[in-house]
Amino acid sequence: MASRGIVVDGLTKRFGSVTAVDDLGFEVAAGRVTGFLGPNGSGKTTTLRMLLGLVEPTAGTATFDGTRYVDLPRPAQHVGSALEASSFHPGRTGLGHLRTLAPQVGVDDARCHEVLELVGLSEAAGRRVLGYSMGMRQRLGLATALLGDPDVIVLDEPANGLDPQGIVWLRALLRGFAERGRTVLVSSHVLAEVQSTVDDVVIIAGGRLVHASSLAGLEDLAERLVVVRSPTPERVEAEAARHGWSVSTDGASTLVRGATGPQVGSALFSAGVELHQLTDRSVELEEVFLRLTSPEPAPGQGAAMGEVA
Repeated sequence: MASRGIVVDGLTKRFGSVTAVDDLGFEVAAGRVTGFLGPNGSGKTTTLRMLLGLVEPTAGTATFDGTRYVDLPRPAQHVGSALEASSFHPGRTGLGHLRTLAPQVGVDDARCHEVLELVGLSEAAGRRVLGYSMGMRQRLGLATALLGDPDVIVLDEPANGLDPQGIVWLRALLRGFAERGRTVLVSSHVLAEVQSTVDDVVIIAGGRLVHASSLAGLEDLAERLVVVRSPTPERVEAEAARHGWSVSTDGASTLVRGATGPQVGSALFSAGVELHQLTDRSVELEEVFLRLTSPEPAPGQGAAMGEVA
């Protein structure tokens, strides 16, 4: 049966006087890829470790289909995860690593070979992990996560160490999982790294939720800007004012804010305004992300003294 997703409710974790995660709540829908985003030290890894039962929450819950990870029967067949690309015995081969885990997961040797093929490591199956590159270790971590053929996949910074071709491969793989109704949660501290992959975003900073929406919802927070060049810029400004759009100038160009390129183009065409250029600038989501996650120090307080992963 397909997963109904992940629910995080009031999740909190304190390490002594340091609050790493503070009353965090969000949902991850099945059949979609969700990006779990935040700068280094925002609490992402701590959240994922609580989600997977590796860290006990101070308060709150994190569940899969209403059940905590530690209460799932054969959890690796329901939830596959990869949090660290370095947590392998260096003396084992890639295949040997999976064979060691197979009895615990409840799969046979054929499944070990199957997932190695899936992640592109078949030719390196007999090599010791000590000789694997960072990208190969990432692929082995993903193979480990997929060993039980789970319907929920949780990955922490999975693109680290992958070359551009590997990143394209990973995107296609994750999208394929989601299209088959699986739940995919992928963490990253760089929005651009997952922007072409995710359907939804959950953004945290300082251990607290700052934004959760579809990717399109995040785009709505970005300023839309249309660059117009015309021999009659005064007419462009007049038409923009008539539609309630703000304008400014940048050399020979008029910058129209608050509208899309098609909207501005249609309005100026209808008004008979001659155009030499009309460019709809792409939404700068990275700027939105940085604005959402930038710390706001209290009056008189300098930069943060430390970070919690």
